[in-house]
Amino acid sequence: MLRRLTIPEVICAGVLCMFAIGSVNAANTAERDRKNEFKAAVARADADYKAAKDACKPKQGNDRDVCLKEAKAEHVKATADAKALLKSKDAKADAREDTMVAQYKVAKEKCDALTGDAKDACAKDAKLKYHQ
Repeated sequence: MLRRLTIPEVICAGVLCMFAIGSVNAANTAERDRKNEFKAAVARADADYKAAKDACKPKQGNDRDVCLKEAKAEHVKATADAKALLKSKDAKADAREDTMVAQYKVAKEKCDALTGDAKDACAKDAKLKYHQ
């Protein structure tokens, strides 16, 4: 047998439905905001990378190589951080790993300017510092 709902029960049910719809819309808005932040962060990273590469053009030899590696490392870090904003904790860990790899490449490039034992020590220190 069906029971009739009272007016307060109908009002409560209506309010609960409105809250449910509102929370779904809020979740969609938050996701859309994260995606927009991601796109803006990647666009900034790309623009910064282009400017950094342009700043390396007047340099020569190993100085230019180091400058380009540093620019690339910053770009990798910025895009990885943007991805981390978009995704979960796992993405943040991946961003940290990508950053460490990029920084290691910069340090390794700096070691190329050295010779002999100094170069070996530099490479060893870079491996230890960046967990490679």
